[in-house]
Amino acid sequence: MTEAATAPTTDSPDRRAVASGGWLRWLTTTDHKRIGLLTMGTALLLMLLMGLLALLMRGQLAQPEENLVAPGVYNQLFTMHGSGMIYLVMTPFAIGLGVYLVPLQVGAPAIAFPRATLLGFWLYALGALVMLSGFATSEGAHADGWFSYPPMADRQHSPGVGSDLWIVGVFLATVGMIIAGWAVLWTALRRRAAGMTMLRMPLFSWSMVATCLMVMGAFPSLLAALGLLAAGRADPSIFASNVWNIGYQHLFWFYGHPVVYVMFFPYLGAVAEVLAAFSGRRFFGYRGTVLSLLAFAALSMSVWGHHMFTTGQVANDYYSLTSLVLLVPAGVEYFGMVGTVLTGRLVFRVPMLFALAFIPQFLIGGLTGIMVGTPVIDYHVTDSYFIVAHLHYVLFAGSAFGLFAAVYFWFPKVTGLMLSERLGRIHFWLLVVGTNLTFLPMFGLGYVGMPRRVASYASFDGFGLLNLLASCGAGVLALGVTAFVVNVAWTFRKRTLRGPSPAPDDPWGAHALEWATSSPPPRLNFTPRHPLPPITSNAPLLDLRQRAASGAVPEGRASEGGAS
Repeated sequence: MTEAATAPTTDSPDRRAVASGGWLRWLTTTDHKRIGLLTMGTALLLMLLMGLLALLMRGQLAQPEENLVAPGVYNQLFTMHGSGMIYLVMTPFAIGLGVYLVPLQVGAPAIAFPRATLLGFWLYALGALVMLSGFATSEGAHADGWFSYPPMADRQHSPGVGSDLWIVGVFLATVGMIIAGWAVLWTALRRRAAGMTMLRMPLFSWSMVATCLMVMGAFPSLLAALGLLAAGRADPSIFASNVWNIGYQHLFWFYGHPVVYVMFFPYLGAVAEVLAAFSGRRFFGYRGTVLSLLAFAALSMSVWGHHMFTTGQVANDYYSLTSLVLLVPAGVEYFGMVGTVLTGRLVFRVPMLFALAFIPQFLIGGLTGIMVGTPVIDYHVTDSYFIVAHLHYVLFAGSAFGLFAAVYFWFPKVTGLMLSERLGRIHFWLLVVGTNLTFLPMFGLGYVGMPRRVASYASFDGFGLLNLLASCGAGVLALGVTAFVVNVAWTFRKRTLRGPSPAPDDPWGAHALEWATSSPPPRLNFTPRHPLPPITSNAPLLDLRQRAASGAVPEGRASEGGAS
């Protein structure tokens, strides 16, 4: 008998004990689903905080010579907003999604190294607390950007303890993500169920394999850079030499470019799962997409120097070439998404809307990334608002839309409840309008010369109208996120008032194994009541439904694998 077959049922005493254990059970759990939820929940709360910081910045920049916040406070806002979104929100949510889903998708009863995975969450949470505690110090939080280049980040130019707290906090959060990423990777490679070969894993699990390979390869470089920065703050003579200043940039960007794909691949994988489910077909070009993910992950380790074109210390032709080569695997991935949509029977539910919007919006971010990977263009737009627009089309117009597609798609599986379709559509359209109204004008601002990281600008600079549009767009974004928060709160409130209204085990007719078990899943994922179905491809539930339609298996057995 398999380990999954001996798992307790949803109504077993063990399951009831875990469910009624309260906060202590949650905080000490070794259930990968709870660890994943803790990580993702923390990341979403921090996303709301980082959004508030962004609103303050856009309020400051809405008009020329505005005095909403002082320049020093503005520097803290953009530093902690950027640091928070990268170190504390997008990366941890992606890893947390993998912690929750990968064991389910590969048919494992648990994640590898569950106690280490829990340690990873606590290091991340502690790192977030330490980073943000800089706001409580007399000098304020760290104010030298999410990259913290020396010598501006050394003790002489940034004497406050907030900078030291930032270094410690980022270090702890990064170590936590390395530990959790290793557990996800090992689970995908070594804990798969019988019949789950590597080329039968869902695309989301493959995206996590590529993501965690980058985490293992690139994140230690950030730890080394932070160690060098800490040493330079203790001994100012270290950064008196330009060699160490440039060396720090090499170390940082060896992390800083792959982390973009760490914040992209899991959301691409989530979008692929959504597109296939709501197109009613297998993902188009599955094997090519798997190969492109691995090629993309490998190439991501070779392009860090395109962030350093203007230093004069890197081989511009080489890094420009490697940046352009990334178009090849990226094109394969986009071809797969478009092919899935064009050849499918589309159902336009909220997860599908976010997934469809992800495709063109992230394409803008990707293509402008190739532009700034070209030296002749980069010399013109470097450190301008063009870079701000590019980064936000990657991480918000792209990855955040993939994040929300994942939330709406897997929310019924995680909670057993369905979010409101009407509020979800309001959320979607406000985000589409707000995203493009906020970030599209920034390309124009960068082109006409507005530098990034400035707290104010003169009225004669001609930046006022575009900045006002961007600030209005930020307000629309805030309304959209508010609609999402109301949707989640109302869904749980409705359960409290009217009692549970459980979602089906598979409300979407999806394809991967997590939809074969109950909603929410039991402690060890699969039970005799919800067993693993036969695994014959990367879409086992679709296989089951197709065999039922052809009469190869009884209709009742197919329905256990999910509703069509």
